[in-house]
Amino acid sequence: MEATLPKTVKPIPAPVQDGPLNAETLGKFIRARRTQAGMGMHEAAAYCGVAVDTLSKIETAKGDVKLSSMLTVCRMLGINLKVEPWEE
Repeated sequence: MEATLPKTVKPIPAPVQDGPLNAETLGKFIRARRTQAGMGMHEAAAYCGVAVDTLSKIETAKGDVKLSSMLTVCRMLGINLKVEPWEE
């Protein structure tokens, strides 16, 4: 019986952000960061402490997820989100 090698994760470049951040663009940033770190979906979900289904929903912007889960994934993958002050 032959041993199977782990699947190699192909790095995806970070997307270009035009305008305000939305769920779809944030998902693309998260997927790019995960793949650049060489992590598959299952490995990254375990590392971030979320379900694979949750990470998939975040990356594809399909379905609702808790904000706390999204922030945890960003923090664990080294993605910094910044809120800029607004003018009154």
